[in-house]
Amino acid sequence: MSTGTALVTGASRGIGRAICRRLSRDGYAILAVARNAAELASLCGEIVSQGGQCRAIVLDIADGKAVASALGELHVDVLVNNAGVATVQPFVDLGADDWNRMIDVNVNALFHVTRAVLPGMLARGAGHVCTVGSISGRSAFVGGSCYAATKAFVTAWAESLLLEVRERGVKVSVIMPGGVATDFGGKPATPADDWKLSAHDVAEAVGFTIGTPPSVLVHRLEVRTLNSPPRR
Repeated sequence: MSTGTALVTGASRGIGRAICRRLSRDGYAILAVARNAAELASLCGEIVSQGGQCRAIVLDIADGKAVASALGELHVDVLVNNAGVATVQPFVDLGADDWNRMIDVNVNALFHVTRAVLPGMLARGAGHVCTVGSISGRSAFVGGSCYAATKAFVTAWAESLLLEVRERGVKVSVIMPGGVATDFGGKPATPADDWKLSAHDVAEAVGFTIGTPPSVLVHRLEVRTLNSPPRR
């Protein structure tokens, strides 16, 4: 029996895909949002073959009008804001296009997507907004002048939103992983990344946070690996 509907952005690969699998196993009907239709079709086929429910929504979440049109009328019990992009470069080498793309996807899309589905949660007096942030939101690093700043935004935005909606039955959480071995940022994972978290690890943290009892809120969860970085 389904426990509700979960909408996951950035669902086609990496952490988002793992989150969809985990929440499907927990009984959620999945609304999988991403730009790649073929990868979404593959994900939905996988979930359906295992007895779950999945609907693909091909969408650029940086397009506010398109988001409002596609998501505004949907019943969403759990929103997982997972989509994100990164260009890691020293500030003086960072181009305006990369800067704006990170702001559009990592910051502005939070407004577009959450604003589309949150009113329905508030009207029902129940729901959960869970956003995948990063430890980099509080730990600066070389080349992260924009990316780390967008993740700092996530934590401040989410805590402010929590204070606005918790009295109306809506939970707000932030999952803050350390390094994750995916192809995020355009660089494929290598054996040197074996010490990092896996996408499955982050999905398990999301599933745990969403699965807490109605009276319990895990607002901020920092997730690290117990393994040590390889010696060089």
